[in-house]
Amino acid sequence: MTAQFDFVIVGAGSAGCVLANRLSEDPANRVLLLEAGERDSHPMVAMPVAWFPVSNLPELGWGYATEPESATGDRVLPQPRGKLLGGTSSINGMLYSRGNAGDYDRWRDLGLPGWGYADVLPYFKRSESNWRGAGAYHGGTGYLSVSRQPAHPTITPRMLEAGRKLGYAALDDFHGEQAEGFGLPDFTIRRGRRDSTAAAYLRPALSRKNLTVVTGAHTTRVLLEGVRATGVEYLKDGQTHVARAASEVLIAGGAFNSPQLLMLSGIGPADELRKLGIAVRHDLPGVGKNLQDHPLVAGVFEAAVDTTFDRALRLDRLAVSALRWRLNGGGPLAANPMSVQAFVRTRPELQWPDAQFQVSHVSMMARPWFPGWRAGAGHQFTAAMLNVRPGCSGDVTLRSADPLAAPRIRLGLLATEADRRTARDMLKFLRTFFATAPVAGMVKAELAPGAAVRSDAELDAYIKATIQTGMHPTSSCAMGVGEYAVVDAQLRVRGLEGLRVVDASVMPDIVSGNTNAPTIMIAEKASDMILRRAPLLPEAVSTAAAPRSTAAMPRQEAAA
Repeated sequence: MTAQFDFVIVGAGSAGCVLANRLSEDPANRVLLLEAGERDSHPMVAMPVAWFPVSNLPELGWGYATEPESATGDRVLPQPRGKLLGGTSSINGMLYSRGNAGDYDRWRDLGLPGWGYADVLPYFKRSESNWRGAGAYHGGTGYLSVSRQPAHPTITPRMLEAGRKLGYAALDDFHGEQAEGFGLPDFTIRRGRRDSTAAAYLRPALSRKNLTVVTGAHTTRVLLEGVRATGVEYLKDGQTHVARAASEVLIAGGAFNSPQLLMLSGIGPADELRKLGIAVRHDLPGVGKNLQDHPLVAGVFEAAVDTTFDRALRLDRLAVSALRWRLNGGGPLAANPMSVQAFVRTRPELQWPDAQFQVSHVSMMARPWFPGWRAGAGHQFTAAMLNVRPGCSGDVTLRSADPLAAPRIRLGLLATEADRRTARDMLKFLRTFFATAPVAGMVKAELAPGAAVRSDAELDAYIKATIQTGMHPTSSCAMGVGEYAVVDAQLRVRGLEGLRVVDASVMPDIVSGNTNAPTIMIAEKASDMILRRAPLLPEAVSTAAAPRSTAAMPRQEAAA
């Protein structure tokens, strides 16, 4: 039950699939990729429009949820994480976002050389095959397909016009010189099908004889000899297996599973481990701390137009669309029905946008329907705003010493007055936007929070009862130089040898946007570190860290 490799990668998700590809490019490297889930063959995984129901399918996820917290009404918040090849990149919303250039310069200034925006941009470019082609901001030949979002012919132009009336520029690219404004995001879709890291990176490498992929393999601990990681133990089909790593063990389980595995291996806060009867192998107090995510508030509006995505869900149309998508990847099922996106500032003095705004011309409760038989919610707009610069943080801790037990997850949402204020301001912006012509003409009524919710106290109550997150957990094994840093700038676990963490958990703090593309970038950069290759040369480009729009995010009262 023991096998020998050069590199053992734990987790075949957004980072793990990238590592498996890059490390196995050299046929001399024997690479093992372990995934607790199974293959990504579920028929709905590849269909872009099905991402929301897919993200909640129990057979494709870990089934994690948060602990009840008083600030969020003691609710238990589901935390979908993919448990299959591709990990969460196989169940997410596919939106491609890097965050703000200033995020990475801040990492650099925290004492992490090589992580400034000029340093990471070449790795973003290396990873992608962007629909725009190669240029100063994008790559044209990478593994990951980054596609253009189709605009809704009538809804999107009206929403861009409303953005202009509120003082924001219309952007063709959120990753160019300017990041603040309204536009359409890019998506990781290839010819109408989801381009997860399993599809983009792993499948091209599966024929390599030096790459071994084992699914249904639940890693239970990292093996240590003194201060060196020498391999892992994992369970498969009820039996314990050992995989030895002659060079390095690479943990790529994500912001929940990576700290969990370290702690199960005796690497973490010593006092917490002893209370659970786990032998302390290496006292590292920051493991599981500093967990961050993007707080999300939402509004729902009844549409006064019948051109929303609900039209495509009529059963006869849906059947034709499904056939069309299966044959050539075309039609309405080949895209995420998003109407517009924006990055805006809640206060004019902020250096760059702190809120991400998204509108979809579909209800989250939408269902197939037919005349005379209605399921779902009808024509609606769903709007979400994310606080992309939150001040709150939580932690990941062990529930027990049982490696099959889910970890405890605390998000710490709404812990600061600043975050509570931002949540209120974001809801006010939703109302301002939908009250602005020509969008106002497409709306019949506000369904949530609802017209009766007006005062700050009422908004606070609504937020407490409904706040969610963007499902972008990061930073629980943060890189840095202080006492609570878990990995160094080379992503090596501090104080140990032959062990790195490579995933979203190493972010010193959360980026100002979706986290999948940055996680892929981290893995691309890590592969050069692991193989002792010279890093790609920095590329300095013009970016706007300072405000560019004509007005900060307007308040609802100002538009009344």
